[in-house]
Amino acid sequence: FREQVRFTIRAPHAVRFPLRLRVPAWATRATLQIGAEPERPLQAGTFHTVDRTWQPGDTITLTLPMDVRLERRFNDAVSVLRGPLVFSLKIGEEFRLLRGELPHADWEVYPTTPWNYGLALAGSEAPEERFLVREAPVGPVPFAPDAAPVTLTAPARRVPQWGLEKNAAAPPPPSPVPTDGTVETVELIPYGSCHLRVTEFPEVPA
Repeated sequence: FREQVRFTIRAPHAVRFPLRLRVPAWATRATLQIGAEPERPLQAGTFHTVDRTWQPGDTITLTLPMDVRLERRFNDAVSVLRGPLVFSLKIGEEFRLLRGELPHADWEVYPTTPWNYGLALAGSEAPEERFLVREAPVGPVPFAPDAAPVTLTAPARRVPQWGLEKNAAAPPPPSPVPTDGTVETVELIPYGSCHLRVTEFPEVPA
């Protein structure tokens, strides 16, 4: 959920060993800093090895900048990622008991808020910049829907022609989708925080 990982060496005396740090492929601006030494850039998609004698209390700061990224999906829809996380639309949820008895029962989940939004990115020269990142404290249940440590907001428009198919969201219509709906601000939360998920969004005019 955060861009920095900090390590502190705890040892009774100096010790030599190689420290291997994985640099994810998405971390194209990753850096490493040891103590007060200057930051050094790291290559994305590799393991970086630091082989040295470590002193008790040495600190290592690995910085993995998390830029918003867009991936093209079916029908030219877009999925939104930041760092290691995929983001989905935050949808209101109503749980209805289907069968069985508590605590081992089957439930249905129904949306209580609109879900058929397209992201208003079409025609934008820098669509990634249209997302606002907000961070909150990481709670005891990091993927709780109402307490996500990271949320994104973005402009969007309703796509009325995007409906249900077999009681689920139909495939997104081909982008860009013409719509004259009002621009609204929608909230995206990590995929793991959702029970109902819309993760591939058609593009609509910005």
